[in-house]
Amino acid sequence: MFKTLSPDLIRRRLTSLFPTELIEDIARERDVVQRDRKIDITMLVWTLIMGFAVDGEARTIAGFQRAYSAATNQTVARSSFYDRFTPALAALLSDLLEHALEEVAVPHTIAPQFELFRDVLIADATVFRLHRLLDAFPATHPGQSGAKLHVVQNASKQTIEQFQLTDECTHESSQLRTGSWLRGRLLLFDLGFYSFRRFALIDENGGFFLSRLKSNANPLIVGERRKWRGRAISLPERRLRDVLGDLSREIIDVTVEIEFKRRAYVGKQSTDSMEFRVVGVRNEDTDDYHLYVTNLPDEFTPRQVGALYGLRWEVELLFRELKSLYGLEKFQTSDPAIVELLVVAALLTLTVSRALLGVFQELFPEIVFPRERWAKTFRSLAQLILEDLAQSFGHPPPNLSELMFRDARQPEKSRLLLSERVAEAFMRRSSA
Repeated sequence: MFKTLSPDLIRRRLTSLFPTELIEDIARERDVVQRDRKIDITMLVWTLIMGFAVDGEARTIAGFQRAYSAATNQTVARSSFYDRFTPALAALLSDLLEHALEEVAVPHTIAPQFELFRDVLIADATVFRLHRLLDAFPATHPGQSGAKLHVVQNASKQTIEQFQLTDECTHESSQLRTGSWLRGRLLLFDLGFYSFRRFALIDENGGFFLSRLKSNANPLIVGERRKWRGRAISLPERRLRDVLGDLSREIIDVTVEIEFKRRAYVGKQSTDSMEFRVVGVRNEDTDDYHLYVTNLPDEFTPRQVGALYGLRWEVELLFRELKSLYGLEKFQTSDPAIVELLVVAALLTLTVSRALLGVFQELFPEIVFPRERWAKTFRSLAQLILEDLAQSFGHPPPNLSELMFRDARQPEKSRLLLSERVAEAFMRRSSA
């Protein structure tokens, strides 16, 4: 089986995703390339992508500089390297990420019913702490800084559809815009995005939604979507919460009427109502119902609706991969612009990892590649991949002895080692 794997397979996929010409063209458009060409812009981009995956390395510019020097066998002044971390470089990375998100997809069919949707999207947000106090990223607790990454993940293609970076205090619901772009798409979200007006707008734009029903919601039941044999309790014209305790059935599938307020217009806010579907699936452990509100058609059974909502865990796995494997919470910078740059770099790392995963899934469709196991393997090989790319671009293999000498030596002669400080103190005492 492994004879079919070419040694340059990974390099070919990565350079086809981001050809050197593409990186250089965008760099010129964004005015990243300057007269001083000591730093190879293509290798700088790949260092930020692959360097983010290097195991155990704090996300510092010094760490990226070490990864760059190790891959290119090139000595770069620290000030020259630091000067490259500009808004122009951030714009270059953003353009590359936008390009990659259009190119990378790992499509999979969960079930035939999913052909009803153009895409299945999951909206969520995650907070990560910053190790420096930054005014641009206030946290919910005083004396801290926190950033919030808002994501819409495409579960159908295993890519990121949208992302936005804000401070921790910004509510995730404010970053999700409804509109015609949702037509034919299914959107899954948690209670942070819960809004009857949002549900109505998604439905009016031809989209589909699925959310947990809030515990304090008590809508009016206007119809049952399934007939029950025998002397079943009649539900229409009753409030949902008022009848839950009387039910022993395994599932609930009803139509409810929900009232909500429209957006204010010319200082006036009107009240409207719509009918949606509420599904309940009894939880055997707690002996109560997991309730969901949706506009999915009846071809999705209540148990399928409950299972479908479990797909929302995909975005939690994405956040865990970004944080635990790619160090999203290890930023060591006091510059808000660099925080934003590094977030884009982390998303590029994730996207490149998924692009390579797509290659292997296509080559070996019968083999299972668990995503977290894949990510750990990718991270462990990141520096080797970076060095392989550098050599393909004409950089010589690393001079390991030179790297050891350059990085391990005392940077300033004025700095004394502990033993030297002790010896100096005794010498002064003796002189006195």
